[in-house]
Amino acid sequence: MSFSLPPIVKLAERLLVDIEQAVRRFARFHKYSFGADLRALAMKVARLAHRAWRDRARQAEWVGQLVWAVDDLKLSMQLGSRIRAFASFRQFEQLARLAADLGRQTGGWHRQLHPNVQNGPHRIAGQRDQILSSRATPAGVKP
Repeated sequence: MSFSLPPIVKLAERLLVDIEQAVRRFARFHKYSFGADLRALAMKVARLAHRAWRDRARQAEWVGQLVWAVDDLKLSMQLGSRIRAFASFRQFEQLARLAADLGRQTGGWHRQLHPNVQNGPHRIAGQRDQILSSRATPAGVKP
């Protein structure tokens, strides 16, 4: 049985592998505390990406969790940069670019599953969204 993974899952796996390699180069002080947390977050992101791709029935739920997990990972990476856990800023920058790209893809997937329209999916094709709120108009003035 052969199948190809979608780009978002491949990117999550690549980020996991790159974070694993980066943690190996951490100083001992950061490797077993901050590094373990970072590795666990990256593993969670990879697992959620796989679940979101494979479990079609609960896909929207998994993608929602994936969005938060990617945000948590990016926040932890920022902290790692501030405490100078990474071997170099270049190493952090490469990981941050991968995480940002993963965040963009995850956000796009989330928006695709949850369109942000006022009237929801009951809208007729070609019809504009109804404006639910507007500036108050003075009394007696017709819009």
